[in-house]
Order: sequence, then structure tokens, then C-alpha cells
Amino acid sequence: MNQQTILVVDDESPILSVVSLKLRNAGFRVLTASDGQEALDIALRERPDLLITDYQMPLLSGLELCQKIRQANASIPAILLTARTHNLKPANTANCGILRTVSKPFSPRQLLATVQEVLRDTAAAA
Repeated sequence: MNQQTILVVDDESPILSVVSLKLRNAGFRVLTASDGQEALDIALRERPDLLITDYQMPLLSGLELCQKIRQANASIPAILLTARTHNLKPANTANCGILRTVSKPFSPRQLLATVQEVLRDTAAAA
């Protein structure tokens, strides 16, 4: 089985480090970006199996990032990390491939469980 690739995007380096380490330890190939534009470039070039993105970032928000990926006809399932879940409408997130929203602060163990669940559900739907 091929190693699954996850793109993790956050402008806070401690969060980027913790999430990346947790995913690598679980056997995933991890790509990272610290802003929305860098993430868009990587996502379109690498076509990861999953995107984990912060909501509030420089250049493009997580929502804008997911919208641009979708506009480029790239179907990459996403998990949105945010401290602002109350501002997000389910219709907006679902329309751009965001399958789950995880509130900050979060447990790395719980995030890993969410990643595994999303990947399992995505594979089952394919």
C-alpha cells in the first residue's frame, strides 16, 4: 500500500510541528506550508490525499485555499482547524471539500483519529 500524503498548513510553527510529528509517527508522508498561497502551490503540484489547514492565515484563509483548490478541479478532502467555528456556515465548508472542522485548542490524538476517519470515509466513498 502506498504511503498516504497529508498537507498540513498553519502559520503558527508550534502547531505545524506538533501536527506534523503526530502524523509522521502514524506513518503518513507529511508536507507543510505556512501560508495559504504556499499551500495552494503545493496542493496543486503534489495532490495530497488530505489537507489539514488553519482557518486564519496570511495570503489566503483556509476557506479561500479550499475554494481555490476546488476551482482548479482538484478534489482534495480537507479538515479545517479553527478557533472560529461559530463563524463558519456548513454550506460554505461542504462546498469546498471541508469534511470536518476541528476547534483549537485540540488534542493531537483526537486530530489523528479524525484524519483516519476522514481517510477511511473518503476511501469507502470512492
